[in-house]
Parts: sequence; C-alpha cells; structure tokens
Amino acid sequence: MTIRVIIVDDSPTMRAILMSRLAKEPDIEVVAAAANAAEGRQVIRELDPDVVTLDVEMPGMNGLDFLEKIMQLRPTPVIIVSGATQKGAETTARALALGAVDCYAKSENSTGLPLDDNGKLAQMIREASKISFKGRAAPPPAPAAAQRQSVQRVATEARGSMRERPRLIAIGSSTGGVEALQILLGGFTETCPPTMVVQHINARFAPAVARTLDGSCPPKIVVAEPDMPLKDGHVYIAPGDDRHLLVGGAGNLLTAKLRKGDPVSGHLPSVDVLFGSVAEVIGANAVGILLTGMGSDGARGLLAMSQKGAHTIAQDEATCTVFGMPRAAISLGAAGVIAPISHIARHALSKAA
Repeated sequence: MTIRVIIVDDSPTMRAILMSRLAKEPDIEVVAAAANAAEGRQVIRELDPDVVTLDVEMPGMNGLDFLEKIMQLRPTPVIIVSGATQKGAETTARALALGAVDCYAKSENSTGLPLDDNGKLAQMIREASKISFKGRAAPPPAPAAAQRQSVQRVATEARGSMRERPRLIAIGSSTGGVEALQILLGGFTETCPPTMVVQHINARFAPAVARTLDGSCPPKIVVAEPDMPLKDGHVYIAPGDDRHLLVGGAGNLLTAKLRKGDPVSGHLPSVDVLFGSVAEVIGANAVGILLTGMGSDGARGLLAMSQKGAHTIAQDEATCTVFGMPRAAISLGAAGVIAPISHIARHALSKAA
C-alpha cells in the first residue's frame, strides 16, 4: 500500500529536496507540496493524506496554530521538519506537545540543507503512517489549577493509607510522548517525588522539550546531568544522546547516572535500562509509568519493577497515539494499573490501584 504524503514548507529548495528524497521510496508518494498554511489546509482537505511533513518555522504564518487546527479538525500524523536554530528547536518542542508525532532535523551545515539521511525521513513516514487517530479518546487536560487541586487532594487523602511516600517515579515514552508528558506532568504537584523520564527523541530537541514542559507543569523540569542529586519537586529528562539514564543511590541520596553503551530494546537511551535500574536500586518503593510509543521498550523493565513490588501503570489504548509499548507491558502482566493519560497522575501520586 502506497503512503500518501503532503509536504508543507515555505522554501522551494527544501520542498524540492524532500520530494526528491522521497521519490526514491517505492512505497511513498508525495501527492502535493504547499508553500504556506492556506495552501496546506486546502490540499490536506482535498487529498486526505496519510502523513504531513510540516516546517513550522515559516515566515508569514503561525505554524503552531496551523498544527493545532490540523489536530483538532482533521487529525493526521504530522512530522515536523525542524530548523537547526535554537528557535527551531523550541518551536519543534511546542509542536510535539501539540500532537506532532516526530521531528526530522535539518542539517546544521552552512547551507542549511539536510545531508543524506540514509532513509531516516522515509522510515519516520512509514512509522507515522501506522498511526490512526480514529476513535482516539484523549480528553483535554483539566484546567491547571483545578487539576492541581484534585491531585493534591488525592495525594493528601492517600497519605494515611500509604505505608510510605514513593522514593522515585520513573516514566518511559516514545511516539506521542511529549504530548502525553505535558498532560501527565501537568497533574503532578510542586512537591512530587523525584521523577526520571526517558522520552525517545533527537538529542538536539531534549533541552527544548524540558523547557516547554517546565513552562506548563508544576514541577521543575530539567535535562539530567551526571551525578545530579534527585530532589522532590523535580523531573529529570534523559538527554537523548548516546547515554542511558539510570538511577544511582548511596544511603538516602539518589542521583542521576548517565552511562554510554549500546542500544537496548532498540533504543539509546532505553526505558528498559532506566526501569531496570529503578527495580535494582529502589525496589518496591517506586512507581513505574509506561506511556505511548512504538515497539516494546520499557515492557521488560516495567515487569522487573512489578516483580520487586513497585506500583506499575500503563497508559490505556484509547488515549495512546501508539499503543505498542503499553500493550507489550500489559501482555507480560507488568502493569498493575491501566489508565487514561488524564488519570495517571492521580494513580502515581497516590499509589492507589
């Protein structure tokens, strides 16, 4: 089956390069190319593509508003084609939080043109084409103040029934994960337990994603650094480079560890590695959360946490962009709770099934 793609980019040169690159792929057809949001809206409505590539850093239009309208009116898998500038990274992070499924980074060379990517864009498009938003029931997050009050009330009510406060929350996510993290962490309190996150993402965008989430969520959200002490009210995101994120500990002090290595479960950093370290270092007094994503990374690690007695949660199918990772964990019996994304903060902070 041929994957039908629409390219939206204000640069004629970039449109030509992307079209030429995809023309080499027998299973992908570029059915239209648009120079701005108005043209893009028209061809998307007329041709109903499987995937859209979108440059949101375009003069004369607000690409983020355009993306938001796409996701509201005609939900379609969107891959962001991001510029090499810091502004491009920040815009891409916001686009991922709005529901874009992946980001394709332009080259940082002097011409600004992408180098040969060995089929990376084509593979992104193939994966994005498998995503269906039909029937997806992801409710919008509650207003921030009301949501925080609700979570705070649940956490307060649960203190009497909990034997002890969790020492750590560990989260794994991939495709659709930035959007899911914004909803989940938006429900965390300013005094939540230390939280570690592996989100599969290009290292270039990890700092911008952390800043985007930090601007809309109660905890302080940062990119993890080697031997960084883990504190209440803080969320630590894996840098996304060639290092795995793990938890280390000596006595009562927990720290972030970054370790070079090979991919595990197809990923570097790997959710399985993070969850495995949490199972080993912390055991039962932890919470593991596996969110939307393709593949099975995190399933075995969540099972290891469950076997140690930790509280384990998987996002439900209805609110996942891609149900692959949670499905794999559920099939192993690793998830103690299966919940929609808007309910997971409550389950995590209360440790209530």
